[in-house]
Amino acid sequence: MPELPEVETTLRGISPHIQGKTVVSATVRQTKLRWPVPEDLNGILQLQNVLSCSRRAKYLIIRFQTGILLIHLGMSGSLRIFRQDKHTPPGKHDHIDLLFDDGTLLRYHDPRRFGAFLWYPGAVETHPLLTKLGPEPLDTEFNAGYLTAALHKRKGPIKSALMDNAVVVGVGNIYANESLFLAGIAPNRPASSLTAPEIALLTETIRSVLQRAIEKGGSTLRDFVDSEGKSGYFQQEYRVYGRHRQPCLQCGTPIEKSIIGQRGTFYCPHCQQ
Repeated sequence: MPELPEVETTLRGISPHIQGKTVVSATVRQTKLRWPVPEDLNGILQLQNVLSCSRRAKYLIIRFQTGILLIHLGMSGSLRIFRQDKHTPPGKHDHIDLLFDDGTLLRYHDPRRFGAFLWYPGAVETHPLLTKLGPEPLDTEFNAGYLTAALHKRKGPIKSALMDNAVVVGVGNIYANESLFLAGIAPNRPASSLTAPEIALLTETIRSVLQRAIEKGGSTLRDFVDSEGKSGYFQQEYRVYGRHRQPCLQCGTPIEKSIIGQRGTFYCPHCQQ
């Protein structure tokens, strides 16, 4: 599943090509995604200008005069930009096209159809999917003081807490594994057991891991390609994720794997306490 860095990479890839432009048409070939795509999307968006493009958690938000288009990439979704007069005919899994007044085409591709393409005639902050989200991990609101307060009554594993969007958004499975390793914290530790120094280090580690992944263009996942059709490179720097039984890059101890919250969890039993 594309995680926050992949979504941020996609946002940065598509924004310069569509911001400020006018939708000429919206073609919907498949309405059955995670939630139904509005069948009248063409009538809704036609002749509307893109006012801004942004991200909240793993949702992409395209703002128009009368509302917002909320996009989630799901398990295998991607957005591609095609230049004027260089449009490729749609394939089997190319479900939605937005054509703009300069000939630019934005195409949504999703083999598994777990993504979302939703219209909401209101403000971003009032959308039901966004109202209960925690802070962005790269914003100043996410700091050691905040995380201390968020964790102090949580008895469950720290990894589960980091993946709870009510605590902090966008720290998915890959980056929770990597952040906990770099902070030296065992993923099954009760969240409330972390000390003040550990929380301070973890906060900064989450921020640096995500920022590094964004700089690298996101992780290369099997079904993910960014808006330019290029894969990301952060997976080359994984220290624990996907490295079960391989030697720890710090101490040589074999990386172990367990299941926490129904997700594969990779850690070094020596370096993480």
